[in-house]
Amino acid sequence: MSAAFGIDIGGSGMKAAPVDVDSGDLLEKRYRIPTPKPGTPDKVADVVAELVTSFGWDGPVGCAFPAPITQGTVKWVAHLDDSWAGVDIAKTMSDRIGAPVTIINDADAAGIAEMTHGAGVGRSGTVCFTAFGTGIGSSVFVNGSLVPNTEFGHLYLAGHVDDVEMYTAARVRQRDDLDWQTWVGRVQEYLEHLEKIISPGLFILGGGISKNFDIWGPLLDIDTEFVVAQMRNNAGIVGAAMASVGGAAVRYDIAALGGP
Repeated sequence: MSAAFGIDIGGSGMKAAPVDVDSGDLLEKRYRIPTPKPGTPDKVADVVAELVTSFGWDGPVGCAFPAPITQGTVKWVAHLDDSWAGVDIAKTMSDRIGAPVTIINDADAAGIAEMTHGAGVGRSGTVCFTAFGTGIGSSVFVNGSLVPNTEFGHLYLAGHVDDVEMYTAARVRQRDDLDWQTWVGRVQEYLEHLEKIISPGLFILGGGISKNFDIWGPLLDIDTEFVVAQMRNNAGIVGAAMASVGGAAVRYDIAALGGP
């Protein structure tokens, strides 16, 4: 068994657990703390330190973060404080906990977990992982290799002023008290747009709302095959832990993902 520690930072909650990266299993029950408001670098780093300390963890730490990440630095952020832009998040987190921290985009982390241990195992071609939560995260794999930082939640659909996550995220369903059929209609519009852009062979649908997939999944009718994320909302934790072992530039080929 190879153990590592994964942290998944979201717009509404931050959750963590030690992970067996060989199996993708959580080694202890995850611990969740609400994301601080405002979600500034100092406040978020404080919660990261609290999560690590709560498990008495001493070892590799990976952190999934809701923004594009290049060389450990935040490019821009949508659901935390604007002061994150340009921050060397890897250094910020490492300095706070006194140990190296590997940073990866949150949806990329979740996609890696699903491709390695979940619904995407052995799948070649183009696979798109999409997470519906506070916003919409995305990750794309081509023959098992990650195309990082896709951020498809910030695409614009014809007829809408705001980007798609302001129209289709799980948070929007709750905010606007949408029934399942209405919300799924929006999800379908978004996924059909992605079909035109990347022609995937498989959608893996995750995020917090995946726990309700038995309700809304049967309402979705698109041409592309789709499945629910097997790890549901734990995928980000698992992928973050895997990134801490594999390094910041995580890139998997299809053989490493269990394919032919």
